[in-house]
Amino acid sequence: MSARPASLALAVVLALDFLPLGAAKIAALPFMRRAAAHLGMTTGRYRVVGALEVAGAAGLLLGPVSAPLGTAAAGGLALLMAGAAVAHLRRGDPPARALPAAVLFVATLAYAWLSAAA
Repeated sequence: MSARPASLALAVVLALDFLPLGAAKIAALPFMRRAAAHLGMTTGRYRVVGALEVAGAAGLLLGPVSAPLGTAAAGGLALLMAGAAVAHLRRGDPPARALPAAVLFVATLAYAWLSAAA
């Protein structure tokens, strides 16, 4: 498989992950309010994180049209996920609780690498 189809597939998979979670944070659904409180964040700050996730997902989907935009979106999402993993670990969560953020961190970096290779 060449880099272009792989990067497009990864962009779609990542967007399908980030869009609903970001939207749930923006909507401040009860489970997201609990997650924000657990991490010591206000609902307002968690909504900002959600907006960044939605914007990043949109950037990934536009990446095939504008590689620099897709790469920037992947970089931003990678930073968000690194911060999420650290936030969980600082709160004393077991490493398994930080694993989803760590996996998304690696996946967004993989997307950036694939899109640069295309």
